[in-house]
Amino acid sequence: MTTLTHRARRTEIGKNTEKKVESEEDTSQDKSPETEDTGDSKDIRLTLMEEVLLLGLKDKEGYTSFWNDCISSGLRGGILIELAMRGRIYLEPLTMRKKRLLDRKVLLRSDSPTGDVLLDETLKHIKATEPTETVQTWIELLTGETWNPFKLQYQLRNVRERIAKNLVEKGILTTEKQNFLLFDMTTHPVTNTTEKQRLLKKLQDSVLERWVNDPQRMDKRTLALLVLAHSSDVLENVFSSLTDDKYDMAMNRAKDLVELDPEVEGTKHSATEMIWAVLAAFNKS
Repeated sequence: MTTLTHRARRTEIGKNTEKKVESEEDTSQDKSPETEDTGDSKDIRLTLMEEVLLLGLKDKEGYTSFWNDCISSGLRGGILIELAMRGRIYLEPLTMRKKRLLDRKVLLRSDSPTGDVLLDETLKHIKATEPTETVQTWIELLTGETWNPFKLQYQLRNVRERIAKNLVEKGILTTEKQNFLLFDMTTHPVTNTTEKQRLLKKLQDSVLERWVNDPQRMDKRTLALLVLAHSSDVLENVFSSLTDDKYDMAMNRAKDLVELDPEVEGTKHSATEMIWAVLAAFNKS
């Protein structure tokens, strides 16, 4: 579904600062749900969805590639991971009958508001849905890729625009109107390039200077962002400013990471199951 392809040398340098939010998972007997970041810090930081969109945006043009048909579903996967890392949702406990990540349902742990409109809207959908659904089904429902007309109500609309407006409010983007011959389009060029560059450098360092060759030892939000960047087909943007040697090394290490077996990694001690379930969903697509 995504590409880890040859280098397209279009540098979209950028980076964003984010408080490190350590993901802690309840690892008692039946591999209980993630209980991370339940406090919802009021400090300014970016959600995973905002970071993915920022990575995909062309800095000056202010829009994502017209050829990228993966970022919409990638953003929905980011919503699920963000909710799990904030302790709002989790995968149903592992059983003998339901061992695979994609067979286990998404369950509600807490419906307390997060302060983010998209996250809270998704929480309401999950809370109201019976029977419960799997990660893959939720990504399809939130994207609107369902053949069931009775479930179109779960589609999150105008997601990119709503995330972009959040980034405008946080001083990362601005809003402009551009004319494309037959129509006008609202665009969001990057104004705070320092923040985007910090984000890029964090990801670059994670697979170069701070590479640990073990996803269980990686910062959970960084791991999640690498998985989502791959699933959203914007991973190449992360490494395009590197020299050829470092680019090849970074892409190879990222490829090794996202080609790990999610079923194996998701059962390891301290693993954040939702990250691996989202990766498994995109691998199957």
